[in-house]
Amino acid sequence: QLQLVESGGGLVQPGDSLTLSCTISGRSLSSHAMAWFHQAPGKEREFVAGFRWTGLTGTDYADSVKGRFTMTRDYVKSAVFLHMNSLKTEDTGVYICAADQNLSHDSTAWQYWGQGTQVTVSE
Repeated sequence: QLQLVESGGGLVQPGDSLTLSCTISGRSLSSHAMAWFHQAPGKEREFVAGFRWTGLTGTDYADSVKGRFTMTRDYVKSAVFLHMNSLKTEDTGVYICAADQNLSHDSTAWQYWGQGTQVTVSE
């Protein structure tokens, strides 16, 4: 079992930056992939960014966040981060950390989820 806990959400203005954190505990991540998903109000969860924990492959980003968001990891702290720059109003929603043995854009394929953290981008 893996436990994922997100933090770092908040209310920001368009153009601002924000960094989300996800701490992971419970078991080794060596065979897992990690990802961030975004769920806007009234919409389904959408893939934002993801990579394999080992770092042997690159980071995959949704087209909507390429060049604005960066996903990183801290092996010592067993944490992943989502660094969000140039935030837009459409980035508003709940950001949820996920883990699974496979890296997929399909939210239904992920086994472990955090509770999510709310990000609101508004004037």
